[in-house]
Amino acid sequence: MNNLGIIIRREYVERVSKKSFIITTILVPVLMACLMVLPSLLMLFHESDTYTYAVVDNSNMIATQLNDSESVKFIRADVPFDSIKADDNYAGVLVIGSDIISNPSNVQLYNHGAGSIDTEIAISSQLEDIIENERLKAYDIENFKEIMKEVEANVNISTYRLDKGEESSSVSSIISFVIGLAMSFMLYMFLLIYGQMVMTSIIEEKNNRVLEIIVSSVRPEQLMLGKIIGIGLVAITQIVIWGVIIATLVSALLPAIMPAEILNDVNAFNAGNFDAALTANDPDLIKTISILGDLGYILKLFIYMTLFLIGGFLLYASVYAAIGSAVDNVQDAQQLQTVAMAPIMIALVFETLIGSDPNTSLAFWLSVIPFTSPMIMMVRVPFDIPGWEVWLSLAILYASFLAMVWIAAKIYRVGIFMYGKKPTFAELIKWINYK
Repeated sequence: MNNLGIIIRREYVERVSKKSFIITTILVPVLMACLMVLPSLLMLFHESDTYTYAVVDNSNMIATQLNDSESVKFIRADVPFDSIKADDNYAGVLVIGSDIISNPSNVQLYNHGAGSIDTEIAISSQLEDIIENERLKAYDIENFKEIMKEVEANVNISTYRLDKGEESSSVSSIISFVIGLAMSFMLYMFLLIYGQMVMTSIIEEKNNRVLEIIVSSVRPEQLMLGKIIGIGLVAITQIVIWGVIIATLVSALLPAIMPAEILNDVNAFNAGNFDAALTANDPDLIKTISILGDLGYILKLFIYMTLFLIGGFLLYASVYAAIGSAVDNVQDAQQLQTVAMAPIMIALVFETLIGSDPNTSLAFWLSVIPFTSPMIMMVRVPFDIPGWEVWLSLAILYASFLAMVWIAAKIYRVGIFMYGKKPTFAELIKWINYK
């Protein structure tokens, strides 16, 4: 095996064999799956306490219309507030002002102890309905509220792509926006974590004088490239394992925790019966579940994410390797690291704007500039943008890596032998120009 292969194998095996890697690789997707299932389980097994409130109704219009629920019960108190406020047989006292119809804010809720958000929402929603009904009576229109419900309209837009064939269906823009932001954030975390891993590894080996021994038999360029590729393979291994585990858990858990009526709507939506599926339940929920079950769509996103992860990591890892070789400790690396991270921060700032409209000129140019393209493209890819834009971005990204690794190697071969002084940017440029 050549020297480069030996270095790659050493960096890879050393990290994937650590207990921390094994534990995080297994636990993270399990925790993500638990976070998906836990709310459903809590709603299934949670039993709310019932709170009884005394109602002091100074308007003499509201108390009789309040209805008890599983969480709140009301008892009309025909005494002043001062006479009942100390009675701890009640969870609290609800005081309704005399001008409640014209001034809905004239309501006070006094609790014996900490209040409950659910209780406050339940009470306020009832009061709003009662006040609205009382106000409608003033217009003397019979069944006015029922009429308003009949004329109420909820529009669910089904989107199609004319440029992908006649009436080719398209993923909802809102769903694509959320998926894009999630993928972009995951990519950001991987670039940050594994890029810094390259930097700290070089700093540690430099401080231990290990590099001086290694470079006696290996060229500095090979050592740097082997370290970058080896750690990059660790990142790819982790994301592939996560993808397999999450896909397996989602495919197994979703049908188990999904109510039968929603599952039927999803099956109807997948079968092309859109009208029946989207009128029964929340359309966005039905579409989201359908997308999560579309293995072809998920696989395409996963492949693109992996390609941009590899390209983005190689590019930024080269920068981090140059920074690590130029300094003696992590504290000295902070200033240089801030400059290196600036493009990623710019991408994070613009990704929400670009996610709202992925077809702008700004979106295109930020997705082909190599230092921002991994993040921005992850936001745009779920919108099914033209394939040539994706491949152009990838080509520029990987070509930029080759240029950056050449620059980083120039800094690396000088920096690993420099101790005691943090170099200036002018000195780094001199190192690049050395032959």
